[in-house]
Order: sequence, then structure tokens, then C-alpha cells
Amino acid sequence: MVEGHAEVEITKLIKQHKISYLACSECPGTYEKQQLNKLREAAPHLTILQENTDTLFNQFDLPFELPDLPKHFTPFRKKVESLTIDAPLKAPDWLPPPPETATQNFFSIQTAPTNSPLFKGGAVEAKKRLNYYSYQSQKLLNYKQTRNGLLAFDDSTKLSPWLANGNISAKEVYHHVKRFERDIQANESTYWLYFELLWREYFQWYLYKHGTRVFQFSGVKGTSPLTSFWPERFEKWRTGNTPWPIVNAAMRQLNSTGYMSNRARQLVASCLVHELNLDWRYGAAWFEQQLVDFDVAVNWGNWQYLAGVGADPRGHRRFDLEKQAKQYDPDGSFIKTWLTHQEIEQMTASKIDSTDMVDWPC
Repeated sequence: MVEGHAEVEITKLIKQHKISYLACSECPGTYEKQQLNKLREAAPHLTILQENTDTLFNQFDLPFELPDLPKHFTPFRKKVESLTIDAPLKAPDWLPPPPETATQNFFSIQTAPTNSPLFKGGAVEAKKRLNYYSYQSQKLLNYKQTRNGLLAFDDSTKLSPWLANGNISAKEVYHHVKRFERDIQANESTYWLYFELLWREYFQWYLYKHGTRVFQFSGVKGTSPLTSFWPERFEKWRTGNTPWPIVNAAMRQLNSTGYMSNRARQLVASCLVHELNLDWRYGAAWFEQQLVDFDVAVNWGNWQYLAGVGADPRGHRRFDLEKQAKQYDPDGSFIKTWLTHQEIEQMTASKIDSTDMVDWPC
């Protein structure tokens, strides 16, 4: 392992060890593509072999050309959900010994401690989690009913960090679920995990199609939201000090663990865009920095969706935060986990903006 900027450190290794071939996964992210182009420029002799390892389907499997990707998820789902998904390739039985230089310590690496105590990296841990959630605990059978839970770790699969980091593939998860359906039971919940994988899939192709437009203020729709940027409001949102305890608890959880549930992500995004009237890109960028399961396509695609500039056919998905808190945290357990009683009282009585005499014009 090496530490540093990918294009810089990989270029050093290529030149130092006269490497002529590089194999890597294809990524829809524009920044990642720029990194690869810099590598090509720095090492023009290098042959780069790319394979799409992150999606359920290859582009030539799709029943439409990429420019014709449906504008919304549901038409996409209806077109692809019955398609055959190739089984992942089996790991080789053996590998030849590595070259002598591969065993050298190229750099002294200082491993930084993770800020998330919830997850251990690696393919072995990913498969452990998948087996636990399906065959061992059979919590998969209730996934649809529990997936919006805010507090319990097993409310959802929690596979997203391993998917985002390439420790397990969407194909592996899909075929594992199909095997579980044959061995144990198929129900609405087992289908719903596939349904959620299709959402993830849609955003991958969404980014492949739209490129840099996914990161622009006006989004894919080209319509600018009626938002601006107030540093004080963003700081309150970022640190979990808004007038909405449900939002604050979720942001405290994110900042402490690097994770928050799907439902919580929708609520805090709705708050930033529709209650605080802030530029959605700041929220997406903060998630990118904090999330242990950051996926460029899923993160920015979902933020566009909530901001009304992306793939949402309704275009203005605003959540009633008090109603959502009563529905998904009826006894306040989630909020009380991350906020003290005194903080809850103070936040509920607080205002979005603080004003004093110096704020008023002369």
C-alpha cells in the first residue's frame, strides 16, 4: 500500500518499476476520470485496462442507449429489473508469486484511525455482514419494514460502506439474495433489497450520462433553486444545532460515526434545501467529506433529487420534519441518543437565524 495522491504515487511506481500495464475499475465520477487522464499524460507508454465492476449491468446489456437513459427511476426500473444479471467471476484458485519488487516497502505508511467504529474494511468483513444479515439472523426477511429505522444497526443491511469501497459488488449481493430466496424464502423484503440496488444502479448510469451536470447548481434539469448561502445557517446544520432535534441528532450521528440511515439523509437534506434555503451542493460536499459509505453517483444524484433539480418527477420533495420525527422516532430514542434533554429544549425554542441590534441598518 502507498499513501498520497493517487495519480502522483501511482506514476512514481510505474516509472520506478517500469510497469507497462495497469488494471483498474471504471468509475463514472468526473474527478476520477481526470485523475486517470493525468496518469495517461504522465505515463504515455502505459496500457490501462478498465473493467466495470461497480454496476449490475454492463452498458451493452441496457435495453437503451446511454443518451436515452430514462429521466426518472421508475421507467428505468421497469426496463431493467427483469434482465439477467451475470454472476460475479470466481476468484482464481491460485496466483503466481509476486515480482520481487512487490514485496518491498515502498513507503512508510502511517495508518490513520478511522472515525467510524461501526465498520471494518475488507472483503472478508463484507461477506460476514452479508451472511449475518441473511442466513444467520434472517433479518433480510423484514428489510422492507425496518429499513427506515433510525437507530438500530440491523434496521438495514449496512452494506453500503463495503459497496462504496469495492469490497463487495452489487452483483455479489444480488446473487447472494437470489440464493437465499431459493434456500430460505422469497418475500417482499428480499425483492426490496434488489429494488434498492436498482436505485443505486440508476444513479451510476445517471452520472455516466450527465457527467459534470450532476455537480452544477441548476442540476440536470437546468433550473436554479431559490436558495442561497448563509454561513451561519450552514454551520448550524453541519454541527447539528438547528431548531429541529431530529435533524440535529442525525447530523451528530454523521459527524461522530460517518454514517446515517437512508431516512435520516432525506430529512437532513430536505432541511438544508427547503427549511434553511441553502445551496444543495454544500450539503452534498459535506456528505462527501463525512460519509464512510460515500459513493459519488449515489450521493450527488440523491442530493439533486431532494433539491428538485435532478431525477425527481415531483420536483419539490419537502418533508414535514416534525411529522417525520413522530413517525420514525415516536418515543424519541434516536434523538435522546445524540442530544441531551437540555439541548433538545434549547433547540426546539431556538430560531433559524440569530439577530441583535448590530444586524439592523442605521
